[in-house]
Amino acid sequence: MDLNADVGQSFGSWTAGGDPAMFQLITSANVACGLHAGDPVTMLDSCRAAYELDVTVGAHLGYRDLAGYGQRALGMGFDELFGDVLYQLGALDGVAHAVGASVDYVKAHGALYDALISDAEQASAVVAAVNAYDPGLPILGFPGSELLKQAKEAGHPVFIEAFADRAYLADGSLVPLSDEDAVLHDVDVVVERAVRLATQGEVVAVDGTAVKVRPDSLRLRGSPGAVELAARIRAGLEAAGVEPEAFV
Repeated sequence: MDLNADVGQSFGSWTAGGDPAMFQLITSANVACGLHAGDPVTMLDSCRAAYELDVTVGAHLGYRDLAGYGQRALGMGFDELFGDVLYQLGALDGVAHAVGASVDYVKAHGALYDALISDAEQASAVVAAVNAYDPGLPILGFPGSELLKQAKEAGHPVFIEAFADRAYLADGSLVPLSDEDAVLHDVDVVVERAVRLATQGEVVAVDGTAVKVRPDSLRLRGSPGAVELAARIRAGLEAAGVEPEAFV
């Protein structure tokens, strides 16, 4: 089972996350490309760490919104979003190649991630840009999303991720972050859910329904306290006989 986390989110003198420790625990790194978070030096450090630890590098694509950390819906038009995706891919890919690494998949961030679940126009812009840059580049995303639907139609390998620490509704969607119960904080519960997702391909929704997910990757938090939680999840998976390995 792949373990992915958001890394490379520091910017200038502002430091985010515990990247050095997190790189020891994950198998895939969603590296911020400088528009919603990150900067050239942080991207360089992230790609170098990933290369040295044999962690797969993914381009973490977001809206051009450093002030809002990519969490604000911008409603960008096709051409603007197309260009921003190409800009991010080219930037991270160039940095990665400079240290011997490569960009091996893409994943969206924040408000863009949410938009790509149901917004066909936004999804078409992202898929078109990724396809123009590299027609064979894998895309990681939410099951049943417009992004993965269109990416598959365009011939891209698509992979599904799941969230052990997020609450799910019975239809397989996530409880909105605006709900105070959207994120689970009990570590034992989160670890148990991660193991169930990895071994049984399902997660229990808020109403008790067992929702089939069958993920290729589990997303680990990149926020404060994330390293400790990631360590517990990885230990729990290994104890259950699940070997952490990259999905690509």
